Amino acid sequence: MTDSTKSATLTIGDASYDLPIYSPTVGPDVLDIRKLYGQACVFTYDPGFTSTASCDSTITYIDGGKGELLHRGYPIDQLASKSHYLEVCYLLLYGELPSAKDLESFETTISRHTMLHEQMVNFFRGFRRDAHPMAIMTGVVGAMSAFYHDSTDIADPVQREIASHRLIAKMPTIAAWAYKYSIGQPFVYPRNDLDYASNFLNMCFAVPAEDYVIDPILSRAMDRIFTLHADHEQNASTSTVRLASSSGANPFACIAAGIACLWGPAHGGANQACLEMLKEIGTPDRIPEFIARAKDKNDPFRLMGFGHRVYKNFDPRATVMKQSADEVLDLLGVENNPILATAKELEQAALADPYFAEKKLFPNVDFYSGIILEAMGFPTSMFTPIFALSRTVGWISQWKEMIADPQNKIGRPRQLYLGETARDYTDIENR
Repeated sequence: MTDSTKSATLTIGDASYDLPIYSPTVGPDVLDIRKLYGQACVFTYDPGFTSTASCDSTITYIDGGKGELLHRGYPIDQLASKSHYLEVCYLLLYGELPSAKDLESFETTISRHTMLHEQMVNFFRGFRRDAHPMAIMTGVVGAMSAFYHDSTDIADPVQREIASHRLIAKMPTIAAWAYKYSIGQPFVYPRNDLDYASNFLNMCFAVPAEDYVIDPILSRAMDRIFTLHADHEQNASTSTVRLASSSGANPFACIAAGIACLWGPAHGGANQACLEMLKEIGTPDRIPEFIARAKDKNDPFRLMGFGHRVYKNFDPRATVMKQSADEVLDLLGVENNPILATAKELEQAALADPYFAEKKLFPNVDFYSGIILEAMGFPTSMFTPIFALSRTVGWISQWKEMIADPQNKIGRPRQLYLGETARDYTDIENR
């Protein structure tokens, strides 16, 4: 962190306190309150930490008002259009785009770590057959520390590197096997001759009885879903990973904590909620009814997949994802799928309605990714596991950055206590 050149004065009663102000390379200034409790014996109150910078970072920057998302300075639309997921993984992990030689070496390393320890098959089979894939992923990723002892020492940079590669490489296998287990099909082992996205699709949809031919349009769409969800700054699951890692927990436990947090419907379940809304609408002829309900402030119905909590203008990821959605629907068609037909009609109806334009309620990345995954044949229960797979590199990059930060200390949020003051214990016969 650079030295502060500005400061603010906080006055409490007759006392005043100077608080340093730090200026980022881009974004709002940050008021340093680390010494405030020691000097003034007061805490700040910020539920949800929405106005609090818990760390400094060089990985991802978001400007919701401008609709801007940068990874190491590169706009997400450029990365999604010109790059691919493993190249973005390298960028997030190491700070710069790789040379052709470095990228080839990195891709080879990842492809050679995709297999799981064979005894981990027993973990999958220990779950009920109808277990949610996210429950399986949380358990299996947490269990990796019991199998990979040579990459749990967070003080060793080499072990941190090995753990990073293992998690990125093995997460598609874990997610695909969770899916296969949930539908009662045999596990399909990874193939080193396939690219990252194609390998995942093969593990999800291939069966021993026949070959699975991977269409490049579907593989590219899958890769874009991975890329567009790779990192999103200090969101709930990323903050969970950082908080867990601040205690010195091993990387597999920290990523498992991130997966568990992502499972929450307010975080990782947005595209699943979008598909469930489309199922509720049912058919295109009912769209005007639901559009009217969405405009009615007294009706609890909301259009899922439109607008975004962070992006107040438009979601910069949505433009590229829309392109992939159009390509996938052109390839697979929507004629026999009323959900996809409804989605296309709803998109056009909302974009043409002045109400949604005024409210800046444009289709976001969750709307289009949900459409793509539905068209590919994924059940909604797999939407969040695919999100977790995509976000793993972001969690790992943030974890590595935090471990290397000399300012790193165990997380310990404070509280505004509103409970009882000290009181004496009452014997049970007197209560």
